Amino acid sequence: MKIVIAGAGAVGTYLARLLSNDNQDVILIDGQEKNLIRVTSELDIMTLLRQPTSIKGLKDAEVGKCDLFIAVTPNESENIACAMLAKQLGARKTVARVDNYEYMKPENAELFKKMGIESLIYPELLAADDIAASARYSWVRQMWEFNNGELLLLSVKMHDTHPIYERGICNQNNLLVGHTLKEIGLEHGHNFHVVAIKRDGDTISPRGDEKILPHDLVFFMTTKENIEEIRHLTGKDEYPSVKNSVMIGGGKLSVRASWKLAQIHDSVKIIESDLQRLEQLQSLVAPKTMLLEGEGYDVDLLNDEGYGSMEALIALTNNDQQNILACVAARRRGIKKTIAQVENLDYFDMADDLDIGTVINKKMIAASHIYRMLLEGDVDNVKMLTIANADVAEIVVKAGAKVTRKLIKDIKFPEGVNIGGMSRDGKSMLVKGMTQLREGDRIVVFCTSNMLRKLDRLFQ
Repeated sequence: MKIVIAGAGAVGTYLARLLSNDNQDVILIDGQEKNLIRVTSELDIMTLLRQPTSIKGLKDAEVGKCDLFIAVTPNESENIACAMLAKQLGARKTVARVDNYEYMKPENAELFKKMGIESLIYPELLAADDIAASARYSWVRQMWEFNNGELLLLSVKMHDTHPIYERGICNQNNLLVGHTLKEIGLEHGHNFHVVAIKRDGDTISPRGDEKILPHDLVFFMTTKENIEEIRHLTGKDEYPSVKNSVMIGGGKLSVRASWKLAQIHDSVKIIESDLQRLEQLQSLVAPKTMLLEGEGYDVDLLNDEGYGSMEALIALTNNDQQNILACVAARRRGIKKTIAQVENLDYFDMADDLDIGTVINKKMIAASHIYRMLLEGDVDNVKMLTIANADVAEIVVKAGAKVTRKLIKDIKFPEGVNIGGMSRDGKSMLVKGMTQLREGDRIVVFCTSNMLRKLDRLFQ
């Protein structure tokens, strides 16, 4: 597949790396030579020094022959303009990055399609959705929703100080740790699936004889009504419900997150040190959001705002290291739910080792949205998991697809692939060995990185 990316910034560079690793034919264009020099020192891809809004530049990039044109420069107007031009020059599909919430309203989608833009991405809005989903429960590391929240994928950390695991042996309170998945199924029923385990930096696609161990990050697929059962089985009953949250940093992501969090939390606060930005925020954030002047790392300020009773701290500044340290400090003070924006992929392992909680990466979230456009099947939702080197996709089963011809237990899925759940006729359920998929079923597939495209043949 031939792909042209306009903009060699953080998102464009990440996409170029991702797609080139997926053996796509990628051309990256940018008007700044320094941006392209940096990229070519890291990646073996074709680059072109051209202004993305130049018709000649787009022709030089052969956008008329491309399957997908992606406009992700820092300038919203430039993205819209070059995506429209690319479509007129013959690009098969186009996507543009925007920063305006109004453009994302459903009633405006048809307008942009008439302009030649199939899809818009607003990374801050997508990231705000992930923040709100993960901020619902203090005991969940990260949560992803499917089928309007009826089907859930949860990641839960197992600690060595876990109340259900002591001195390496099982006791009567040990409900999961130390047991195989087969034993867990026999003992506790089948109201959830363990679709993956991250252990010592590796993501495992577990079988029935796999044991859950301390320090594992376990990924559960379940339905909404069974979430409290997982909470109990993982020994998280003492974790508080999250009803208040404090965000550090008053950037675009905090603005969008304030609107999402206001729907689920009783109290939302934003700490911002820049007075001018603080004034701007008054007309941008959700009503009843409390704005505070100060540094988010000022312990005295946090104490004044009820550090001890704080239930969620969300660090969203432009400094990854400060975000990580803020979450570490919060967890040491007993705050159960912490979320950090971490844009540098090199910091992911450190964030995991420090047990900071949920990690938000806008580049990966934007890439997830774009990646689904590369898949030939009917894919509605793709999540690239920042913490597991894995992807999750919601796929609609087509008539006559290979997966409809056999029971799930008799289908030979590629290594590292797990079918977690599905929705049929609007009802969500877990997929079992005796399940037979039908046309129109919406299934949630968990697979290790770079495996998603290999599933296309099963769903055609």
